[in-house]
Parts: sequence; C-alpha cells; structure tokens
Amino acid sequence: MKLWPFKVVAGPDDTPIIVLTYKGDDKQFTAQEISSMVLIKMKEIAEAYLGSTVKNAVVTVPAYFNDSQRQATKDAGVISGLNVVRIINEATAAAIAYGLDNKLSSSGENNVLVFDLGGGTFDVSLLTIEENIFEVKATAGDTHLGGEDFNNRMVKHFIQEFKRKHKNLISGNERALMRLRTACERAKRTLSSTAQTTIEIDSLYEGIDFYTTITRARFEELNMNLFRKCMEPVEKCLRDAKMDKSSVHDVVLVGGSTRIPKVQQLLQDFFNGKKLCKSISPDEAVAYGAAVQAAILSGEGTQPFPPRRSRYSQPFMISNRSVLIQVYGGERTRTRDNNLLGEFELSGIPPAPGGAPQITVCFGIDANGILNVSAEDKTTGQKNKITITNDKGGLSKEEIEKMVQEAEKYKAEDEEHKKKVDAKNALENYAYNMRNTIKDENIASKISAADKKKIEDAIDQAIQWLEGNQLAEADEFEDKMKELESICNPIIASIYQGAGGDMGGAMDEDGPSAVSGSGAGPKIEEVD
Repeated sequence: MKLWPFKVVAGPDDTPIIVLTYKGDDKQFTAQEISSMVLIKMKEIAEAYLGSTVKNAVVTVPAYFNDSQRQATKDAGVISGLNVVRIINEATAAAIAYGLDNKLSSSGENNVLVFDLGGGTFDVSLLTIEENIFEVKATAGDTHLGGEDFNNRMVKHFIQEFKRKHKNLISGNERALMRLRTACERAKRTLSSTAQTTIEIDSLYEGIDFYTTITRARFEELNMNLFRKCMEPVEKCLRDAKMDKSSVHDVVLVGGSTRIPKVQQLLQDFFNGKKLCKSISPDEAVAYGAAVQAAILSGEGTQPFPPRRSRYSQPFMISNRSVLIQVYGGERTRTRDNNLLGEFELSGIPPAPGGAPQITVCFGIDANGILNVSAEDKTTGQKNKITITNDKGGLSKEEIEKMVQEAEKYKAEDEEHKKKVDAKNALENYAYNMRNTIKDENIASKISAADKKKIEDAIDQAIQWLEGNQLAEADEFEDKMKELESICNPIIASIYQGAGGDMGGAMDEDGPSAVSGSGAGPKIEEVD
C-alpha cells in the first residue's frame, strides 16, 4: 500500500475500499468496481479489433483464488455488462493452451506444473488432468516477486556506477530514476536474447549523459538469489501435493519473466533436464487457453466437467427433527481454526433407529469453481442445499445493481467525452487542412488576395479559439466549425466550379479535400 499512488481505507466489514480523486472529488470504489473497469476497457479493445459487439467472456483467475474471490470476479463481470460464461484457473488455461488435456500418459493421468513468473507476482500450480477433468493438487508462490524486482536490482547497480563515475547520487531524483528504470527494463528484455547490451541515457542527471554496458552474466549475478528463490515454491508445491518431481509429465512457462534464460535453466535442472513447454508466448498462454475454453463452450469441442465428492456425515442435531450442516474452509484439522463459509438446516427428519440419522453431504464445484453443498437424509429423501456465494466483504444483489447503474453512468460520460473530442478534432483537422489547401499552388493562384486573407484570418481565429477553449462542449466546437465552414467553403467551392473540376491532386470527387468535415491527413486525438 505504501507504493500505491492511491489510498485504501476500510469499508463495511473491513472490506478494502480504494479512494481516487475524480473531477476534483474523492470517490470510493470496491475492488469489484475497479476490476469491472479493466473488463470494460478490454471489452472495448476487443470490439474495436473484431468490429462487432462482445457480450460473453471466459475470465481466468489465479488457482489459489478462494470462493469469495471467484464470486467477486463474477460480480465484476456483471457490473461491466459482460456475461461471464466461465471462470477458470490461469494454470488450467495455460495447460489447455498447450493441448495437455489431450496428451494423456499411459496411466491415463497427466501431471502438469505451471510456472507463472510475471512482472510483480509469482505462482506455481500443480494440476492433474484425467478424462478432461482438471484438478489443482497444490499451489504455491510469492505475491511480491517478479520482473520488477529484477529491474530494481539493475537500477541499484547503475545508481552506484553513476556515483562512482560522476560523484553524483541520483537516488533522490524521481525523473532520473524513472528514466533509468525504463532503460533497465528494456535492457533486461534484450539480455534474454543477447549476451550483452548497452544503456544510453542522454542528460540523465544535471546534464550528464550516462552510457554503460551490462552483460547477461552480470545481470544473472545481480539477481541470482532471486532466481534461486523461484525454485522454493516449486519444491513446496510438490511437497504439498505429495508428489515426486519425476511424476511431473509437463512443465509449462507462463509470464514474461520466464523468458529469462537463467530462470529456464534452473527450472530445467530442477526437473533433471526435462524439456520445458515454451512454444506459446508466455504473455499470451493464459489468454490463449481461455479462448480455447470459449470455443469449447461455443460447441467447438468437448467440455470438461468439474468434480463432485459425496460423504456420509454425522450431523449436529439442533432438535429432534433438525440437523445443522456447517461448511468450513481452510487447512486446519479443527473447525474452530478454519473459516465458516455458510450453514443451512435440514428439517423434517424422523428419529433414526440406533442413533443419529445417516446424512449424505455432497460438495460440488461448479464450472466457475464456486462451491455448492447439498445434504440428503437417506431414510426420508429430505434435501436442502447452499451455494457459498459470499464471504465477508461480498456484494449483495442490490450493491451489484447499483454498481451496474454507475457503470452505465460512466459509459454515458465516456460517450459524451468522445463526442466532445471528435468535435474538437474535426474543427482542428478542418482548420489545418484548409490552411494547407490555400497554400497549394493550384488553388492559391486562383484565390483573390482578399479571399485568401479572409480565409487565413478565419483559420487563425479558429485556431486561437481552440487553444483557449480546450474544455469547451461539443456543440461549441460544432458551432465554431459551421462558422469557419461558412467562410471557407463558398470560396473554395467557387474555385472548384470555375476550374471545371480540373484541379489535379488538390481535389477529390466531392471538391477540395479540406472541405470534408472529417478532414484529410492525420487525426489528432486527445489522450486522457
């Protein structure tokens, strides 16, 4: 939290609330709302690429996400206006991307270790795939280890080098540090494919240029303890799954930091020289697998179903004819050391001969990894069930509905903003294109000096008005556009008519290209 550029405060039930400044006011957002904003942006990118509306999505989550986090992810999808048809583990998606669900060993079981080393987090998951069922056997990792740490080691190294060479310490200068960190990240990527690279930063600090080189060997030395640290979660994951490394059939690489040759070498050595799965871009493997899963759900392939487990239970009797079913989550052996996820009552049970009734409790994980628990009295067939949908900090239906409405409100604001930007761009493009048009020799020679001065003055006034009114409303830009067109268009049109349509490259089928409201030439867009 100390490193984040925003505040986090406690909300109801100690839920983390993110506080951001928007239009001068502090606004509060839940994690679900922030997640929905990311989904909305991804939806827009996808629609722009595909040229069609996107309504459905397969969303991936870390394998260690609990039920509450998975439900929160579904809530984020609802808020963003997407129908989340399936939530799958990132490790599962990576395995699907490599087609490992179709590559079964002779025993009919495939054990896959997914090694996911990204920019800021590190996850290891061990999966067993059998008959199209993916079972996560164990997970481990470090939520504070990744590519940023490797960059920071290089930054510290070069800060000291700069100090030695120039007797200056740049650690207090944020701008210099940012430029150095960017150069270090670029160098790290380059060293994945070459043995040496150069760092060149003009005027890094107090006008001093910084030119230096770094070898892959030096980079590995700076980070060797971090690279070795990456092997510890692999060992823990295997221990938790009670599996020997010789039982692992495939090792899958996910995350950009797995491109680092030393990381690959250490992992390969750990598995006694086993060939690593790295034919798919590690940045894209998870999304690739999610897309394959989406195709399966669209009827393009066979669909894996999640498992169910049943057991007989000795229930806690709360009356002569009722039992209380309590569902706990956690790793401890006693319920008091775990988290109560939910409870429900099974009523209408007759006294059982010889003691407590025989109750079958069934735990089912649905396609989104959300837990459903049902109980049945085998004697009477009496049933009841519960879906574990919310943990502490979960959202109610009313809260989700409110957030959906707010998302619509933000969408309307975005559309209004886009309309404003488009109107501003249209005016700016028209003004500059018209200025270029009257400089064209074919047209300039046919305009009287008075008309040319009239157009130039109108353009100058429009551009000056634009510079002073960047935050004007869409209709103001449109009015200014009409005003400028009313001056320029008649003059240019009369030249076109007088020339009998033969104006060479300065004309298009509808007359001079500058007259078009959309404008010829590059479009200038505002970036928030």
